[in-house]
Amino acid sequence: MKVGLLALQGAIAPHAEALRALGAAPVEVRTPDQLADVDALVVPGGESTTMSKLLDSSGLAEPLRGRLAAGLPAFGTCAGMILLARDVLDGRADQRSYGAIDIAVRRNAFGRQVDSFEADLPVEGLDRPFRAVFIRAPFVEEVGDGVEVLARVAGHPVLCRQGRVL
Repeated sequence: MKVGLLALQGAIAPHAEALRALGAAPVEVRTPDQLADVDALVVPGGESTTMSKLLDSSGLAEPLRGRLAAGLPAFGTCAGMILLARDVLDGRADQRSYGAIDIAVRRNAFGRQVDSFEADLPVEGLDRPFRAVFIRAPFVEEVGDGVEVLARVAGHPVLCRQGRVL
């Protein structure tokens, strides 16, 4: 399986390192041809409005929409979660979200950068807590039918799964 890593902006190197630690050889995705050649996609954290603009300028926006609609497995962290969500409650009018998972998210939900924190999250399906970092992070405000909530912080869902999208 070829695992793609959207490599337009954001936390590309840490995600590539994590994928390699799991035994995968990540393929950096910057073009529609590279996207067409992967079996799954990781959308990293970064700045969601910037990523949205770069998806447009790179020509990836519509191919990504099509691949996700066709069932491409995807994992989005932070900005990636925002891009994969059904709705972005406080996004810009020109900001993309692909509706790959039936959630509504709020950007910067935990506050500004100065409010950043780390937490050990109990995650459903893991045998020990997962150390998570929240820097201007989103949380889920609304979960649709068929969405599993796998982890919460302060009562808010922060990790969800629906089918092949996490």
